[in-house]
Amino acid sequence: MPHPLDAAAVREWSAQALDALGRARETIDAINVYPVADADTGTNLYLTAESAARAVEAACAGEPTPAQAVRAMAHGALIGARGNSGTILAQLLRGMAEEIAEAENSGSGGQDESAGDDGEPLRRALARAATAARAAVAHPVEGTVLTVAAAAAGAAADTAGDCAAVARAAWSAARTALEATPGQLPALSRAGVVDAGGYGLVTVLGALVAVLSGERPEAPSAERTGTPGPTPPADPSPDPADGGCEAPKERPGPAYEVVYLLEAGDDAVAALRTRLDALGDSLVVVGGDGLWNVHVHVDDAGAAVEAGIEAGRPFRIRVTHFGVQGGDRRTDRTPAHAPGRAAHRAVVAVVPGDGLAELCAAAGATTVTARPGEPPASGELAQALLRTGAPEAVLLPNDPELRHTAAAAAEQARAKGLRVAIIPTRSPVQGIAALAVHEPGRRFDEDVVAMTSAAGATRYGELCVAERQAWTTAGVCQAGDVLGLIEGDVALIGAQAADVAAAVLDRMLSAGGELVTLVIGAGAPEGLAEYLEDHVRRNHLAVDTLVHEGRQSGPLLIGVE
Repeated sequence: MPHPLDAAAVREWSAQALDALGRARETIDAINVYPVADADTGTNLYLTAESAARAVEAACAGEPTPAQAVRAMAHGALIGARGNSGTILAQLLRGMAEEIAEAENSGSGGQDESAGDDGEPLRRALARAATAARAAVAHPVEGTVLTVAAAAAGAAADTAGDCAAVARAAWSAARTALEATPGQLPALSRAGVVDAGGYGLVTVLGALVAVLSGERPEAPSAERTGTPGPTPPADPSPDPADGGCEAPKERPGPAYEVVYLLEAGDDAVAALRTRLDALGDSLVVVGGDGLWNVHVHVDDAGAAVEAGIEAGRPFRIRVTHFGVQGGDRRTDRTPAHAPGRAAHRAVVAVVPGDGLAELCAAAGATTVTARPGEPPASGELAQALLRTGAPEAVLLPNDPELRHTAAAAAEQARAKGLRVAIIPTRSPVQGIAALAVHEPGRRFDEDVVAMTSAAGATRYGELCVAERQAWTTAGVCQAGDVLGLIEGDVALIGAQAADVAAAVLDRMLSAGGELVTLVIGAGAPEGLAEYLEDHVRRNHLAVDTLVHEGRQSGPLLIGVE
């Protein structure tokens, strides 16, 4: 029996889409030849869907409306979008969410009850999704996921009936459009494959059909089918965008992929689009309501990031270098090596702030930035491990809550042949201590033992601000109180950050110590570092102090070695 597109259906859709993309990931990666043959479109779509599914699960802890559930799915995809295809998928979902929300707010839901037609909201949602995705790409080109989305929307518009019928029509038209993509793009025709991003969208629509109708559609063919027609002529001046445009084959493409989330207003983003379009290609900017996901290929990665800084507040910045060979990428925070050679051993560190990311990168680590309330998924960590290109890797989770996520990521990477060890770091300061003794030239086991020992010898503390009244191990705190934590437990409650921090330091140093590490966060009061340095100098002889600007959300992280 057909199922309506309610919140429960959205939840099941997000879960089934993730499962389907997981099964199809290797196939999609293998046919990823456009615009850069980097074999990661399937992985990027999977990671985007994983973030979307987590957001829907969180929203369904309450009783969301269909619009709220789709909005959660779109928001999760936006903040977790990876690559061009993931970014465009996020915009497709956002377009659907906006249309369903407007129909819900109108009170009618867009349904024609007299005709027994409850598919109108989905028809309009698919149409708006295709339009929004095309508008997000700077220079759209046919034969990509945008073409597949347009075909799905067109078929949906011409189909009467319930949501299940509309979804079936959209999926069928999308699959047909996918099969035609090799005849529209020279790169696909030469490789004899269909568009990877379009394949991913057909997979996501197939999951929607399964949820609404109970029927599980067949997976599409990844190879060109039918009698090959003439190879389309090469376009002398196309622009790249996965979902949008192709890099000219007669010149090398841009050297870097730059991706970041951006908090900015509409006017600032309009100016940013113009500036980034002049800097590079493959430009996709999606989002709205003050939060955007920016994706561009450029030769000057610094200029692309600076443009974001001028427009607003960029965060979760990822810069990927397109290697000498297709598919060989590394992040700019990975230590540089001779062309074509990966490091023998890599370190991947999860960090809560851009300043900490810069610090760990300088020490030779590849970093994954975690935002408060948005921890990285296991797939994201596994991808970071694999992208180092090293046969051996060490993972620093730097958070006790990431223990299981890190273990799952390590297993995924090991299944791909990578040797991985997890250092059980519970705080970024323990990660800093482990990095300080890291020696890639040592035997793997010896290096892991040394890093684990250094992390274990580092006691850690931090300051945070209470958000509400609560019971703690140090008594009852009120909203706005400064909490001093030692080894994860609340040890002190006070009103002034400097006083609480000094007291925490005294307690931690009472057991001895030679080095204090202070990581100053974005919420730290002015002069806190200088005050604490002076406090240690006056009260704890022969103890050195190191200060780092971490720019994490909390005021202060403390390490004592």
